[in-house]
Amino acid sequence: MVTRSSVILALSLSMGVLHAAHAQQPSIEQTGAAAQANLNALVNGSPTVVPRGAVEVTKGSPYADKRWLPARLRMSNNVPLAPVPLKYDVLNQRLLMRPLSRPNDSLQLDDRLLASFELEEPAVGASGTRRRVFRRFTEAPVPTQRAEYVEVLHEGKHALLKRYAKVLHKADYQGAYSTDRRYDEIEDKPTYYLRRPDGSAVPVKLTLKALQSAAPALAASLKAAPGAATAKSEADWSAVLAAADK
Repeated sequence: MVTRSSVILALSLSMGVLHAAHAQQPSIEQTGAAAQANLNALVNGSPTVVPRGAVEVTKGSPYADKRWLPARLRMSNNVPLAPVPLKYDVLNQRLLMRPLSRPNDSLQLDDRLLASFELEEPAVGASGTRRRVFRRFTEAPVPTQRAEYVEVLHEGKHALLKRYAKVLHKADYQGAYSTDRRYDEIEDKPTYYLRRPDGSAVPVKLTLKALQSAAPALAASLKAAPGAATAKSEADWSAVLAAADK
């Protein structure tokens, strides 16, 4: 039984609108009528009713971040789009948007011309808003992954990238050899990559030894960087790499 439904529209780009906007060459931060019109061009299509979930409780989330966060979209043809709330559905490899004019609808974005997007996290305490950049994994060692998105944790001569991955484990409570797990579970299985100055990307664990091995030119700088001896989280290692990768 479905608890509620959302409308996902098959989106198509209106080339007439895009060419007109491109001719004007407005800034990507534009949020006026032209940018809103370009965004609207991405949400034209036929409505389809799609169930959002089943009765069973599912543990875990299919999203990189389950919150609707304000996003700025950057198209490969530099057409400006108005900011829109966005979610990255990692499990189903799709982007969902929520137009401000239709707050009860989740719309699937046709992202074929999307180069990157930037999520804005709200300020917490004394810290300001945090901007999270996602872009295509163009340097992926596995060619089939190059259309996926990675989060850029550090960008310099080297880059620290996070490739999100989700695995769905179905409920298993029937049969003599079942695990008696009565719920579906979505497991997080991210992989971190270090992109080198030559453009190659290698998988890396977030440890000092692993980063030194992946980036020999930074070995001494990484060891001497503030916080290297105590770093544990991805935020810690991003700061260490930023200090070492001058």
